[in-house]
Amino acid sequence: MRILHTMLRVGDLDRSLTFYTEVLGMQLLRRQDYPGGRFTLAFVGYGPEAEGAVLELTHNWDTASYDLGNGFGHVAIAVADAYAACEQIKARGGTVVREAGPMKHGTTVIAFVEDPDGYKIELIQKKD
Repeated sequence: MRILHTMLRVGDLDRSLTFYTEVLGMQLLRRQDYPGGRFTLAFVGYGPEAEGAVLELTHNWDTASYDLGNGFGHVAIAVADAYAACEQIKARGGTVVREAGPMKHGTTVIAFVEDPDGYKIELIQKKD
């Protein structure tokens, strides 16, 4: 068994695709409209679905925004250099909500960015 994907509901699919592909550098792997159900599914990731987990962005055509609730935490992405990643994300128009630095009570370097719908994305610097 393995994790296939994590689904996030998004209010504006084009805005979210721009964030995940242009700001975070993921690839749009596939996209399918379901007119009968009035929704679109778009899958993004850093490699083929057969090789790793991806994000499923679900856009319900009649819903502009969602209450994120307090149960969801974040999606984590490994990066070589969290400090450089934050600068690149800001240069591409992304929002850094916690600058890169050691995690509280630890030494792992992390940062947090926020997608257009308010979902948190944690950047975790890979250790040498």
